[in-house]
Amino acid sequence: MYHSKIAGLGYYVPENIVTNDDLSKIIDTNDEWIQERTGIQERRHIVKGDGNTTTSMGVKAAEIAIERSGVAKDDIDFIIFATLSPDYYFPGPGVLVQRDLGLKTVGALDVRNQCSGFVYALSIADQYIKTGMYKNILIIGSEVHSNGLDMTTRGRGVSVIFGDGAGAAVLSREEDLTKGILSTHLHSEGQHAEELIVKAPGMGGRWVTDILADNDPNDESYLPYMNGQFVFKNAVVRFSEVIMEGLKASNLEVSDIDMLIPHQANLRISQFIQQKFKLTDDQVYNNIQKYGNTTAASIPIALTEAWEQGKIKSGDTVVLAAFGSGFTWGSAVIKW
Repeated sequence: MYHSKIAGLGYYVPENIVTNDDLSKIIDTNDEWIQERTGIQERRHIVKGDGNTTTSMGVKAAEIAIERSGVAKDDIDFIIFATLSPDYYFPGPGVLVQRDLGLKTVGALDVRNQCSGFVYALSIADQYIKTGMYKNILIIGSEVHSNGLDMTTRGRGVSVIFGDGAGAAVLSREEDLTKGILSTHLHSEGQHAEELIVKAPGMGGRWVTDILADNDPNDESYLPYMNGQFVFKNAVVRFSEVIMEGLKASNLEVSDIDMLIPHQANLRISQFIQQKFKLTDDQVYNNIQKYGNTTAASIPIALTEAWEQGKIKSGDTVVLAAFGSGFTWGSAVIKW
Protein backbone atom coordinates (compact mmCIF):
# COMPACT_ATOMS: atom_id res chain seq x y z
CA MET A 1 0.00 0.00 0.00
CA TYR A 2 1.08 3.51 -0.80
CA HIS A 3 -0.17 6.95 0.22
CA SER A 4 -1.02 9.70 -2.23
CA LYS A 5 0.22 13.28 -1.88
CA ILE A 6 -0.70 16.55 -3.56
CA ALA A 7 2.31 17.20 -5.79
CA GLY A 8 1.04 20.34 -7.52
CA LEU A 9 -1.81 22.86 -7.32
CA GLY A 10 -3.21 25.48 -9.67
CA TYR A 11 -6.27 27.63 -10.22
CA TYR A 12 -7.76 29.92 -12.82
CA VAL A 13 -10.59 32.45 -12.57
CA PRO A 14 -12.03 34.64 -15.34
CA GLU A 15 -10.79 38.22 -15.47
CA ASN A 16 -14.28 39.74 -15.34
CA ILE A 17 -15.08 40.87 -11.76
CA VAL A 18 -18.75 41.31 -10.81
CA THR A 19 -19.23 43.31 -7.60
CA ASN A 20 -22.33 43.42 -5.42
CA ASP A 21 -22.92 46.96 -6.69
CA ASP A 22 -22.84 45.62 -10.27
CA LEU A 23 -25.54 43.10 -9.34
CA SER A 24 -27.65 45.78 -7.64
CA LYS A 25 -28.01 47.49 -11.04
CA ILE A 26 -29.87 44.49 -12.51
CA ILE A 27 -31.32 42.82 -9.39
CA ASP A 28 -33.19 44.37 -6.46
CA THR A 29 -30.40 43.84 -3.92
CA ASN A 30 -27.51 45.74 -2.37
CA ASP A 31 -23.98 45.24 -1.10
CA GLU A 32 -24.97 45.30 2.57
CA TRP A 33 -27.72 42.67 2.11
CA ILE A 34 -25.40 40.28 0.24
CA GLN A 35 -22.42 40.71 2.58
CA GLU A 36 -24.54 40.34 5.72
CA ARG A 37 -26.00 37.00 4.55
CA THR A 38 -23.08 35.48 2.64
CA GLY A 39 -19.88 37.46 3.22
CA ILE A 40 -19.45 37.80 -0.56
CA GLN A 41 -18.14 41.10 -1.94
CA GLU A 42 -17.48 40.09 -5.55
CA ARG A 43 -17.28 37.08 -7.84
CA ARG A 44 -15.96 36.27 -11.34
CA HIS A 45 -18.23 35.66 -14.32
CA ILE A 46 -17.14 34.62 -17.79
CA VAL A 47 -18.00 37.01 -20.63
CA LYS A 48 -19.47 35.78 -23.91
CA GLY A 49 -16.67 35.47 -26.41
CA ASP A 50 -13.81 35.42 -23.88
CA GLY A 51 -13.12 31.75 -24.68
CA ASN A 52 -13.74 30.56 -21.12
CA THR A 53 -15.64 27.31 -20.64
CA THR A 54 -15.76 24.79 -17.81
CA THR A 55 -13.22 22.69 -19.72
CA SER A 56 -10.90 25.51 -20.82
CA MET A 57 -10.67 26.96 -17.31
CA GLY A 58 -10.02 23.46 -15.94
CA VAL A 59 -7.23 23.03 -18.49
CA LYS A 60 -5.63 26.35 -17.49
CA ALA A 61 -5.70 25.38 -13.80
CA ALA A 62 -4.38 21.91 -14.68
CA GLU A 63 -1.44 23.28 -16.68
CA ILE A 64 -0.29 25.26 -13.62
CA ALA A 65 -0.74 22.26 -11.29
CA ILE A 66 1.15 19.94 -13.66
CA GLU A 67 4.04 22.39 -14.05
CA ARG A 68 4.33 22.84 -10.27
CA SER A 69 4.15 19.10 -9.65
CA GLY A 70 7.20 18.36 -11.79
CA VAL A 71 5.27 15.42 -13.27
CA ALA A 72 5.61 15.12 -17.05
CA LYS A 73 2.31 15.19 -18.96
CA ASP A 74 3.13 11.74 -20.34
CA ASP A 75 3.31 10.40 -16.79
CA ILE A 76 -0.28 11.33 -15.90
CA ASP A 77 -2.21 8.08 -15.66
CA PHE A 78 -5.80 9.20 -15.09
CA ILE A 79 -8.09 12.26 -15.06
CA ILE A 80 -10.95 13.00 -12.67
CA PHE A 81 -13.09 16.06 -13.42
CA ALA A 82 -15.69 17.34 -10.94
CA THR A 83 -18.36 19.75 -12.19
CA LEU A 84 -22.11 20.41 -12.29
CA SER A 85 -21.73 22.65 -15.34
CA PRO A 86 -20.21 20.56 -18.15
CA ASP A 87 -19.69 22.03 -21.62
CA TYR A 88 -21.93 19.34 -23.13
CA TYR A 89 -24.75 17.14 -21.85
CA PHE A 90 -22.35 14.36 -22.88
CA PRO A 91 -19.49 13.56 -23.18
CA GLY A 92 -18.20 15.01 -19.93
CA PRO A 93 -15.25 17.39 -19.66
CA GLY A 94 -12.77 14.72 -18.52
CA VAL A 95 -12.18 13.52 -22.07
CA LEU A 96 -11.95 17.10 -23.33
CA VAL A 97 -9.12 17.72 -20.86
CA GLN A 98 -7.31 14.63 -22.18
CA ARG A 99 -7.66 16.08 -25.68
CA ASP A 100 -6.76 19.69 -24.88
CA LEU A 101 -3.74 18.83 -22.71
CA GLY A 102 -2.52 16.35 -25.31
CA LEU A 103 -2.29 13.53 -22.78
CA LYS A 104 -1.93 9.87 -23.67
CA THR A 105 -5.20 7.94 -24.02
CA VAL A 106 -5.58 7.65 -20.26
CA GLY A 107 -8.90 7.07 -18.51
CA ALA A 108 -11.10 10.05 -17.70
CA LEU A 109 -13.88 10.10 -15.14
CA ASP A 110 -16.50 12.77 -14.43
CA VAL A 111 -17.80 13.33 -10.91
CA ARG A 112 -21.24 14.88 -10.42
CA ASN A 113 -21.25 15.70 -6.76
CA GLN A 114 -21.68 19.46 -6.88
CA CYS A 115 -20.06 21.24 -3.91
CA SER A 116 -18.54 18.00 -2.60
CA GLY A 117 -17.18 17.10 -6.03
CA PHE A 118 -13.54 17.90 -5.41
CA VAL A 119 -13.40 15.96 -2.13
CA TYR A 120 -15.04 12.99 -3.88
CA ALA A 121 -12.54 13.28 -6.77
CA LEU A 122 -9.64 13.44 -4.31
CA SER A 123 -10.93 10.36 -2.49
CA ILE A 124 -11.30 8.36 -5.71
CA ALA A 125 -7.81 9.35 -6.87
CA ASP A 126 -6.42 8.41 -3.46
CA GLN A 127 -7.81 4.87 -3.75
CA TYR A 128 -6.29 4.34 -7.20
CA ILE A 129 -2.88 5.50 -6.00
CA LYS A 130 -3.03 3.61 -2.69
CA THR A 131 -3.62 0.32 -4.47
CA GLY A 132 -0.78 0.94 -6.93
CA MET A 133 -3.04 0.99 -9.98
CA TYR A 134 -2.04 4.54 -10.92
CA LYS A 135 0.90 6.72 -9.95
CA ASN A 136 -0.09 10.26 -11.01
CA ILE A 137 -3.68 11.49 -11.26
CA LEU A 138 -4.94 14.89 -12.39
CA ILE A 139 -8.04 16.10 -10.55
CA ILE A 140 -9.97 19.19 -11.54
CA GLY A 141 -12.95 21.11 -10.15
CA SER A 142 -14.33 23.69 -12.58
CA GLU A 143 -17.61 25.57 -12.95
CA VAL A 144 -19.36 28.09 -15.17
CA HIS A 145 -22.41 29.06 -13.12
CA SER A 146 -23.08 32.49 -14.56
CA ASN A 147 -24.71 31.26 -17.79
CA GLY A 148 -27.32 29.27 -15.84
CA LEU A 149 -28.33 31.76 -13.15
CA ASP A 150 -31.59 33.70 -13.01
CA MET A 151 -30.14 37.22 -13.09
CA THR A 152 -33.42 38.87 -12.09
CA THR A 153 -34.87 39.83 -8.72
CA ARG A 154 -36.81 36.54 -8.72
CA GLY A 155 -33.55 34.56 -8.53
CA ARG A 156 -31.55 36.82 -6.24
CA GLY A 157 -31.38 34.36 -3.32
CA VAL A 158 -29.22 32.06 -5.46
CA SER A 159 -27.74 34.28 -8.16
CA VAL A 160 -25.78 36.55 -5.83
CA ILE A 161 -23.90 33.57 -4.37
CA PHE A 162 -22.30 31.77 -7.31
CA GLY A 163 -19.16 32.49 -9.31
CA ASP A 164 -17.09 30.91 -12.07
CA GLY A 165 -13.61 29.41 -11.76
CA ALA A 166 -11.44 26.31 -11.73
CA GLY A 167 -8.88 24.59 -9.52
CA ALA A 168 -6.69 21.54 -10.09
CA ALA A 169 -4.31 19.22 -8.31
CA VAL A 170 -1.88 16.50 -9.31
CA LEU A 171 -1.92 13.57 -6.91
CA SER A 172 1.20 11.40 -6.89
CA ARG A 173 2.42 8.30 -5.10
CA GLU A 174 3.96 8.85 -1.65
CA GLU A 175 5.96 5.99 -0.15
CA ASP A 176 6.32 7.60 3.30
CA LEU A 177 3.11 6.43 5.00
CA THR A 178 3.26 9.22 7.61
CA LYS A 179 2.67 11.77 4.83
CA GLY A 180 0.06 12.55 2.21
CA ILE A 181 -3.67 11.86 2.39
CA LEU A 182 -4.33 10.11 5.70
CA SER A 183 -8.06 9.50 5.20
CA THR A 184 -11.14 10.59 3.26
CA HIS A 185 -14.77 10.34 4.31
CA LEU A 186 -17.79 10.53 1.98
CA HIS A 187 -21.53 10.73 2.70
CA SER A 188 -24.86 11.29 0.99
CA GLU A 189 -28.50 11.79 2.00
CA GLY A 190 -30.66 11.72 -1.10
CA GLN A 191 -33.93 12.35 0.70
CA HIS A 192 -33.01 16.05 0.49
CA ALA A 193 -32.12 15.98 -3.22
CA GLU A 194 -34.85 18.47 -4.12
CA GLU A 195 -33.75 21.09 -1.57
CA LEU A 196 -30.87 22.24 -3.81
CA ILE A 197 -31.52 21.32 -7.40
CA VAL A 198 -31.69 22.17 -11.08
CA LYS A 199 -34.52 19.90 -12.24
CA ALA A 200 -34.46 20.40 -16.00
CA PRO A 201 -33.46 19.43 -18.54
CA GLY A 202 -33.57 15.87 -17.30
CA MET A 203 -34.66 12.53 -18.72
CA GLY A 204 -36.68 11.84 -15.59
CA GLY A 205 -39.41 14.33 -16.29
CA ARG A 206 -38.72 17.52 -18.16
CA TRP A 207 -36.60 17.48 -21.29
CA VAL A 208 -35.74 20.41 -23.60
CA THR A 209 -38.67 19.56 -25.89
CA ASP A 210 -41.06 19.95 -22.95
CA ILE A 211 -39.60 23.34 -22.03
CA LEU A 212 -39.90 24.54 -25.65
CA ALA A 213 -43.43 23.14 -26.04
CA ASP A 214 -44.67 24.89 -22.88
CA ASN A 215 -43.00 28.18 -23.87
CA ASP A 216 -43.68 29.47 -20.34
CA PRO A 217 -41.86 32.73 -19.47
CA ASN A 218 -42.32 31.90 -15.77
CA ASP A 219 -40.78 28.43 -16.09
CA GLU A 220 -38.17 28.03 -13.32
CA SER A 221 -37.52 24.29 -13.81
CA TYR A 222 -34.13 24.87 -15.49
CA LEU A 223 -32.99 27.44 -12.90
CA PRO A 224 -31.31 26.54 -9.61
CA TYR A 225 -33.62 26.17 -6.62
CA MET A 226 -32.21 26.33 -3.10
CA ASN A 227 -33.99 26.07 0.23
CA GLY A 228 -31.35 28.31 1.76
CA GLN A 229 -32.08 28.09 5.48
CA PHE A 230 -32.60 24.33 5.37
CA VAL A 231 -29.30 23.87 3.49
CA PHE A 232 -27.52 26.12 6.00
CA LYS A 233 -28.84 24.19 9.02
CA ASN A 234 -27.79 20.84 7.55
CA ALA A 235 -24.42 22.17 6.38
CA VAL A 236 -23.22 23.31 9.81
CA VAL A 237 -24.10 19.94 11.37
CA ARG A 238 -22.55 17.81 8.59
CA PHE A 239 -19.41 19.95 8.33
CA SER A 240 -18.77 19.47 12.05
CA GLU A 241 -19.49 15.72 11.93
CA VAL A 242 -17.30 14.95 8.94
CA ILE A 243 -14.35 17.02 10.21
CA MET A 244 -14.49 15.13 13.52
CA GLU A 245 -14.82 11.81 11.66
CA GLY A 246 -11.64 12.59 9.72
CA LEU A 247 -9.66 13.64 12.79
CA LYS A 248 -10.78 10.57 14.75
CA ALA A 249 -9.77 8.21 11.90
CA SER A 250 -6.28 9.72 11.92
CA ASN A 251 -6.01 9.82 15.74
CA LEU A 252 -5.87 13.60 15.70
CA GLU A 253 -7.49 16.34 17.80
CA VAL A 254 -9.02 19.63 16.69
CA SER A 255 -5.92 21.31 18.13
CA ASP A 256 -3.80 19.42 15.55
CA ILE A 257 -5.42 21.26 12.62
CA ASP A 258 -2.92 23.64 11.01
CA MET A 259 -5.24 24.60 8.16
CA LEU A 260 -8.94 23.98 7.52
CA ILE A 261 -10.13 24.62 3.97
CA PRO A 262 -13.93 24.52 4.05
CA HIS A 263 -15.95 24.54 0.83
CA GLN A 264 -16.75 28.19 0.20
CA ALA A 265 -20.53 27.99 0.35
CA ASN A 266 -21.21 30.88 2.69
CA LEU A 267 -18.83 32.82 4.93
CA ARG A 268 -21.36 32.49 7.77
CA ILE A 269 -21.09 28.68 7.62
CA SER A 270 -17.27 28.84 7.71
CA GLN A 271 -17.38 31.28 10.63
CA PHE A 272 -19.83 29.06 12.52
CA ILE A 273 -17.48 26.07 12.14
CA GLN A 274 -14.44 28.16 13.05
CA GLN A 275 -16.11 29.36 16.26
CA LYS A 276 -17.39 25.89 17.13
CA PHE A 277 -13.89 24.40 16.83
CA LYS A 278 -12.26 27.50 18.39
CA LEU A 279 -9.88 27.89 15.43
CA THR A 280 -7.93 31.10 14.85
CA ASP A 281 -8.08 33.08 11.60
CA ASP A 282 -4.69 31.57 10.70
CA GLN A 283 -6.16 28.05 10.89
CA VAL A 284 -9.01 28.61 8.43
CA TYR A 285 -8.75 29.89 4.87
CA ASN A 286 -11.69 31.69 3.26
CA ASN A 287 -11.80 33.45 -0.10
CA ILE A 288 -15.54 33.48 -0.81
CA GLN A 289 -15.35 37.27 -0.36
CA LYS A 290 -13.54 37.48 -3.73
CA TYR A 291 -14.92 34.55 -5.72
CA GLY A 292 -18.36 33.64 -4.36
CA ASN A 293 -19.32 29.97 -4.28
CA THR A 294 -17.56 28.18 -7.15
CA THR A 295 -18.97 24.75 -6.20
CA ALA A 296 -16.50 21.98 -7.21
CA ALA A 297 -13.76 24.58 -7.80
CA SER A 298 -13.97 26.25 -4.40
CA ILE A 299 -11.74 23.92 -2.38
CA PRO A 300 -8.93 23.62 -4.97
CA ILE A 301 -8.92 27.41 -5.54
CA ALA A 302 -8.76 28.09 -1.79
CA LEU A 303 -6.19 25.34 -1.20
CA THR A 304 -3.98 26.71 -3.97
CA GLU A 305 -4.21 30.28 -2.68
CA ALA A 306 -3.45 29.22 0.89
CA TRP A 307 -0.41 27.27 -0.32
CA GLU A 308 0.78 30.15 -2.54
CA GLN A 309 0.57 32.52 0.41
CA GLY A 310 2.77 30.26 2.55
CA LYS A 311 -0.06 29.35 4.91
CA ILE A 312 0.52 25.60 4.32
CA LYS A 313 3.96 24.18 4.99
CA SER A 314 5.58 20.76 4.98
CA GLY A 315 4.44 18.71 7.98
CA ASP A 316 1.18 20.65 8.42
CA THR A 317 -2.11 18.88 9.05
CA VAL A 318 -4.59 20.14 6.46
CA VAL A 319 -8.31 19.32 6.58
CA LEU A 320 -10.65 19.75 3.60
CA ALA A 321 -14.40 19.66 4.19
CA ALA A 322 -17.39 20.10 1.89
CA PHE A 323 -21.18 19.98 1.90
CA GLY A 324 -23.63 20.53 -0.91
CA SER A 325 -26.44 19.44 -3.17
CA GLY A 326 -27.51 15.84 -2.92
CA PHE A 327 -27.08 16.25 -0.03
CA THR A 328 -23.48 15.08 -0.21
CA TRP A 329 -20.64 15.89 2.14
CA GLY A 330 -17.12 14.76 2.79
CA SER A 331 -13.71 15.46 4.29
CA ALA A 332 -10.05 14.71 3.72
CA VAL A 333 -7.20 14.81 6.23
CA ILE A 334 -3.78 15.46 4.72
CA LYS A 335 -0.28 15.50 6.22
CA TRP A 336 1.47 17.98 3.96
